Amino acid sequence: MKVFVAGATGETGKRIVSELVKKNISVCALVRDENKAKEILPSEVELIIGDVLNPDSFSSALTHCDILICATGATPSFDPTAFYKVDYEGSKNLIDSAKENNIDKFIFVTSLCVSRFFHPLNLFGLVLFWKKQAEKYLIDSGLNYTIVRPAGLKNEDNQYPLVVSSADTLFEGSIPRVKVAQVCVESIFYPETNNRILEIVAQKDAQFQEWNQLLGGI
Repeated sequence: MKVFVAGATGETGKRIVSELVKKNISVCALVRDENKAKEILPSEVELIIGDVLNPDSFSSALTHCDILICATGATPSFDPTAFYKVDYEGSKNLIDSAKENNIDKFIFVTSLCVSRFFHPLNLFGLVLFWKKQAEKYLIDSGLNYTIVRPAGLKNEDNQYPLVVSSADTLFEGSIPRVKVAQVCVESIFYPETNNRILEIVAQKDAQFQEWNQLLGGI
């Protein structure tokens, strides 16, 4: 198995790469900055220098991959179109390339509350709106997919149990990025997650469950 990770040097993406490497899964990482990637990613990871806005820079690398995990996301900037470009157009390019290369599964990290247009986060470049449009494009693509919608992302890990729910049922909370990464990687091995939207949050008062309970019975 070989997994292509887009957004591999991002805060969530690098954790996804780390979780894959822990499981001895071959990783092909799409990065824009080669020097940064070499500093923060494991040495055994294959680096593809490219950009989601330029599919010619990465499409051929998908030929030898089985799974694509997309953890890309625009960062706030003075460009009002940044979220449209990266979170929508960039995601579309990845989806189209995955389809062309017969990728077995597309795992897409978006966000909680993408279905709420009047959410405060949409005041900043319509970030949730464009993530939702990209979700729709993926669902309509015919690809096998899992959409992972995390709550507010935290760089620090904690011991709070993970809660996994269906689309548009969770609307608040937070989750460590490493737990998001673990859900993405574990969803590869659970066919029950195929063509499903998973909303995830870490809750202090939740009951601890094993992966087969969290993902095997959704």
